[in-house]
Amino acid sequence: MSEFEPNIVAFLCNWCSYAGADLAGTSRIEYPPNVKAIRVMCSGRINPMFIVNALQEGADGVLIGGCHPGDCHYSQGNYYARRKFQIMRKILEYLGVNPARVRMSWVSASEGQKFADVISEVIGDVKKIGPAKNINRT
Repeated sequence: MSEFEPNIVAFLCNWCSYAGADLAGTSRIEYPPNVKAIRVMCSGRINPMFIVNALQEGADGVLIGGCHPGDCHYSQGNYYARRKFQIMRKILEYLGVNPARVRMSWVSASEGQKFADVISEVIGDVKKIGPAKNINRT
């Protein structure tokens, strides 16, 4: 039997985290390939239901990537994202999902290596937890 390889969905802000992922790619920095990046204009625009839906559709983990606090291109979007993330963890617990499956990280456009490191950490953490059980749709 092969080793479990988690399926990770990453919601990345256009201006920082997605650009950091792009820099990692153009710099040929290696990181695990089992992440699906979804570009959003701002981490503050990520609806918590996006995360629940990703887990319902088979993701084993979710990463939310945004600009560093104080550097948001939309002034305070990353602060809104941080507040939503704290609430989201409680919702996941209520749904019976280990909140460690969802992680938030600040990665700037110039941090390609940090992006690769974060992806590796998220995948390692989710591997320890194991495959996700489907969240029942209601």
